[in-house]
This record gives sequence, structure tokens and C-alpha cells, in this order.
Amino acid sequence: MLTIRCLFACFLLSIGCSSYAQSVSPVIVEYREKAEGRLALTNNTLLPMTVLLEPRSFSINADGNGVFRSLDREIHVQLSNVSFRINPGQTYYVFYKANADKLPAWFTIYSTFSAVKRVSDLDVRILLPHTVYIYPKKPKSKDEGIEVKQAAYSRETGKIVCEIANRSDDLERVEEIRVASDSKSIAAPGFPLLPGAQRHVEVDWKETDIPQKLELRMDRSTVKLKLGMDN
Repeated sequence: MLTIRCLFACFLLSIGCSSYAQSVSPVIVEYREKAEGRLALTNNTLLPMTVLLEPRSFSINADGNGVFRSLDREIHVQLSNVSFRINPGQTYYVFYKANADKLPAWFTIYSTFSAVKRVSDLDVRILLPHTVYIYPKKPKSKDEGIEVKQAAYSRETGKIVCEIANRSDDLERVEEIRVASDSKSIAAPGFPLLPGAQRHVEVDWKETDIPQKLELRMDRSTVKLKLGMDN
């Protein structure tokens, strides 16, 4: 089975270099208590496209890869339209409402683009996500669920390796990872941590001096700790 990346590459080759891929925006949104929003789907190709929308639940494994499944029964999503056509250069708007029996909750609305008329024998379909997080009405006073199980620098690989866990029943979000030595500092992108989830993180360190400190910067707090050495 072709991966999404392969499908995307095949699609670009099939329509030529003079056009651009489809897009869905925004990619990620956050709400409190319930969700009510819209997504914009744009067809920047030279071909009319049909689009099929499907809400799906997901989990995230330790390597940060999403594992998708049918929408959980306790999550309720209403879409203004689930199937439509977008002409070349046009944008189509879909409105939605969502709530859940238990918060926090999260899901993805997948948009599957396919050409109305095939340009080759290859049936190319592009999947683009719109991910929704719904938080409880009252925010927490601070991020208390994050536990760093391991944080060490390997001189051999030039990487800082971290094992991070979310021990709470809440959705946590690491906004940024920052690693520092006495004279240098680098930042790595953050990521969401679903309730009960664990995350394996590796950060490249290309400086000559040895990193000593690690910071996990979250919405309402920062976790600071000293780095160990693997070798």
C-alpha cells in the first residue's frame, strides 16, 4: 500500500510541475468544552477534485506517529457537508460542531482528495488532516502530568535522548524543548502528549561543548533538569 507521502509524490508527477497541491486549513485547532468551527479546503491544481470528509479518532505512539481508527462513540461530530467537488483554483468551506461525553477529547477530520477525471491509470488520493482538541471548560492551574523518565546526552551519536510520559488524565502539550550548554542553546519543536501516553524524543546536538541542561516549556510551567551522559 502506498504511503501518504508516496501518493503525494505520484500526484505531483501526474499533473506536472505547473500546479500546487491541495490544502486544508487550519491544520490544528483547540477549543474549550465544545468545538464549533470551519475548515477551508483549497484546490490549487489544474483539475477538478472530489473531496470526502471523515472524522477519525487517533492515538500517538512513542515515536510520535499517529495511529488512526474509527471515531470513538463518545465523540460526536456534525459536518455541514461530507462529500463535494472543488474546481481548480477554488476554496470550499465546511462548518462543523463537535462535543464529547468526556474531556479532554481529540479527533481528526480527514479530507480525501481525488481527481474527478484520472490523468493516468493510477488512482491517486490525497489525505489531509484537520485535527481538533477539546479541553475542559476550566484550565488547569499548571501542567502537572509531565514526567521525564530519562534525559541523557550521547557523545557517540551526538543526540539528547528523552523518555517523557504523561501521567495525568489530561491532554498535555510540550510547547518547546530547549537544550543548553554553558555557551550554546538550541530549541526543538514541541508536541502533544495524550493522557497516559509516552514519547521518545531525540534532539541533535552539533555543538562542540557538552549540553548540560534540558527544559520542557509548556503552557503554564517549565520542567528543568540536568542532562546525564550515556557514554
